[in-house]
Amino acid sequence: MKKIGFLSFGHWSSSAQSATRSASDVLLQSIELAIAAEELGADGAYFRVHHFAQQLASPFPLLAAVGARTSRIEIGTGVIDMRYENPFYMAEDAGSADMISGGRLQLGISRGSPEQVVEGWRHFGYAPAEGETDADMGRRHAEVLLDLLKGEGFAQPSPNPMFPNPPGLLRLEPHAPGLRRRIWWGSSSNATAVWAAQNGMNLQSSTLKADESGEPLHVQQAKQIRLYRQAWKDAGHDWEPRVSVSRSIFALMNDRDRAYFGRGESSDQLGVIDNMRAVFGRSYAAEPERLIEELRADEGIAEADTVLLTVPNQLGVDYNAHVLESVLTHVAPALGWR
Repeated sequence: MKKIGFLSFGHWSSSAQSATRSASDVLLQSIELAIAAEELGADGAYFRVHHFAQQLASPFPLLAAVGARTSRIEIGTGVIDMRYENPFYMAEDAGSADMISGGRLQLGISRGSPEQVVEGWRHFGYAPAEGETDADMGRRHAEVLLDLLKGEGFAQPSPNPMFPNPPGLLRLEPHAPGLRRRIWWGSSSNATAVWAAQNGMNLQSSTLKADESGEPLHVQQAKQIRLYRQAWKDAGHDWEPRVSVSRSIFALMNDRDRAYFGRGESSDQLGVIDNMRAVFGRSYAAEPERLIEELRADEGIAEADTVLLTVPNQLGVDYNAHVLESVLTHVAPALGWR
């Protein structure tokens, strides 16, 4: 394990028990949590994207703000649903956020998760081409984005421009050098992990995966990662990719931790999501010594280089900073971090 970050879904609720009662609360607290995580020594601040929900949605203003308020921590997404995205506009937004952060953007993209509304991407102006599924459309948008991030000119300049043009075809600006190698694909299946490797993207594997063998999530995830790495090698890319897995991990340090998360044993769950049989990973919650033993047996963590800790953002910045500090201080070093 080389890097540890947090992953926030950015929920808000009017509930009296929620520390995030509004979208404003979530956005501002997300910035503050990233600052706190950097001060604690964490490696990454990642944010989930969901449309039509009381959760974080438009990532680039938040990523730019986090980038402006921090200096070292990686900033990223896990993941942006490419069915909703104009890859041309997205390339400009991503380039701007990456430059504001000084080249720290780690952009997780994917086909996306089950939606709050029926075919929500149609409201954004997108529809699959003839013979395509919506998943095909998301992958097509991703391929266009990857092409644009190379920074090569493709647009014919006007013969009468408002401002002088450089010679040759024009590219989108601002272009962020190096960002192309910091694109990640969120994969729930072995096949899409292989596809991500073939297309030169890093791999994000979540707390759920298509159940392709009936084995525990961490075992299936480890096999997925090994397939990905072999596909990467076969593709002949000349740089080393990164792989992250997401986990819900809580070190029980005090009575409050035990009240929130000390509910006894947790196990993987099976379910159907988007007509796909899926395995949902267990939560880890125990005193540090036991937690270390359990995590050492997690094959997915052993195969990955980055772990993203899902955080209960509605419990507020201070408590989530405590959650991160507990893992970073009392658990992670025994697993090889730093």
